[in-house]
Amino acid sequence: MADHVGRVLGGRYRLLTPIGTGASAQVFLAEDVTLRRQVAVKVLHPALAEDESFLRRFRAEAQQAAALNHPNAMRVFDWGESPDGPFLVLEHLGGGSLRDLLDSGNLLSPSQALLVGLEAARGLDYAHRRGLVHRDIKPANLLFDDESRLCIADFGLARALAEAAWTEPAGAILGTARYASPEQAQGLSVDGKADVYSLALVLVESVTGLVPFSADTTIATLMARVNAHFEAPAALGTLGPALEKATHPDPTERLDARQLVAALEVAARALPPPARLPLAPRSAGADATVVLPGPATDITELGVVPRPAADQPAGDVRAAGAGADLLLPAARRRRRRWPWAVLALFVLLLGAASAYAINQARIPKHPVPSLRDKTVDEARTDVADEKFTIKLGVARFDEAVPADRVLDQDPSPPASIREGDSVTVVVSKGPPPRGVPDLAGTDQATAEQRLRAAGFEPQVVAKPDEVQVKGAVLDWSPKGLLAKGTPITVTVSSGPVPREIPDVTGKSYEEAAAAITAVNLKPQQVEVFSSDVEKGLVVSTKPGVGKPVERDSVVTVNVSKGPDTVAVPDVTGKSVADATAALQAAGLQVSGTGGRPKGQTVFLTDPVPGVKVPRNTGVFLYVR
Repeated sequence: MADHVGRVLGGRYRLLTPIGTGASAQVFLAEDVTLRRQVAVKVLHPALAEDESFLRRFRAEAQQAAALNHPNAMRVFDWGESPDGPFLVLEHLGGGSLRDLLDSGNLLSPSQALLVGLEAARGLDYAHRRGLVHRDIKPANLLFDDESRLCIADFGLARALAEAAWTEPAGAILGTARYASPEQAQGLSVDGKADVYSLALVLVESVTGLVPFSADTTIATLMARVNAHFEAPAALGTLGPALEKATHPDPTERLDARQLVAALEVAARALPPPARLPLAPRSAGADATVVLPGPATDITELGVVPRPAADQPAGDVRAAGAGADLLLPAARRRRRRWPWAVLALFVLLLGAASAYAINQARIPKHPVPSLRDKTVDEARTDVADEKFTIKLGVARFDEAVPADRVLDQDPSPPASIREGDSVTVVVSKGPPPRGVPDLAGTDQATAEQRLRAAGFEPQVVAKPDEVQVKGAVLDWSPKGLLAKGTPITVTVSSGPVPREIPDVTGKSYEEAAAAITAVNLKPQQVEVFSSDVEKGLVVSTKPGVGKPVERDSVVTVNVSKGPDTVAVPDVTGKSVADATAALQAAGLQVSGTGGRPKGQTVFLTDPVPGVKVPRNTGVFLYVR
């Protein structure tokens, strides 16, 4: 790479020093000699210059990428082709990459990872809505400027490289495969949700140090995440639910970039403010110093200025120019007048400070009242008499202090402050959002117990269901991260829909059984006597017609076996009392007696003995 230093690409971009290298490109810090600004130049592998299909894709993708104008997408200023290979002229970012940060042994807190994820997701959403998919989101492509602003690099380059005939060195794809989506692993067409999947893996790695589903080989890594669901570890905190949805193996169930932004914003409410990222800035080289732009004859001309060798006079410095070395002797210095200006400024500041101190000493002080557990309006009222003002700090969640109540204050009693000073109050946002527990496979009692333990209020609604047993949980709503005390509607099974007994009176038992079975009931035949219904036909059912019963209940089907008849016994020769007893034992009655007035012996019956009559029929006795 050192051989390229000093070359001018496209007649405009002088390569100053190498700042990075990869399998397909080398990156240099460069000077735009026209606009006199620092840029980054990515020079692609020379072999790509001979690939016409790549060059066509490269030109189209570079034009699309150059049209992106978003604070979280690296700006593409220019592109071109040279004998050294195609090149891109990019915004120069001095804060290094997320890969540099992780390789230096730093892991991010959930708050820091959330900030990285928000900025990256916003950049992806902007690009996706303009039809541009990145296809190679990984830590090395997430760069930072000196103020920790994140930018996504290499939009469009991944697709151009993927369609190139040139092959990267062995193993070079592994960096991409570690973050590839399941659809990329299967060679399917991809959309912006593939970028969301890769970003979610990057965020998991930035907190835990591990990339989910990674294996020893590229193929094993790719196949490990096909149809695999990611379970967020506890270290991710409230980021977990959002990242689980962002890594769903089915793209139709996965969040898109805009939905990921919304999910991360919800998770942010339960996280503390992030600490500043420990960025690993890009170096210009161990033997070079990058200086700022200026006139061609000035010591501050843009370039890489070599440090003096041991045998070089300390007073001579050579600045890299447009092909010539300009000797700038140390004797050419302007007379320094700044000490006098500094002294005068110091005197003025000292006088102002003295006046301010005297004025402050005259302002009366008062003790600070306790403002905790009060509303902001109540706090303002409490400090009005002392002529204090209320300043709102960053609100935060708290399990014990209700929302909109003062959680903390600075200063606190018994401190005293001057009139006109402010008391900073931190207002509670109430208990932090918490995840609704998974109630799948539970019954009503378990679901209510879990919801109450998580701080929610269960509201049970019963609904018939042909599959789930009575009391089983069918669904619950809403889900996700919610405020403490939120009512959760739990829908439980009330069992199958009740069945009504069909009317099968007068039908054969076979017909009746078929009709009862058709409504998921179980028929059971019982034979009964009936004087009104023909033998073999249904007399009635138990329960009766139209009665609602549970599915699979047993229904008794009463089938007629004809009238209930008995034969008239022979009671001739018996006394009236004995004859009466014999007839009643047979199921008959005595309807009366006739014959001799004082007769006691039966000599004839009507009906006569042996005749079958319906049970309880009356028999007339003739006596003598």
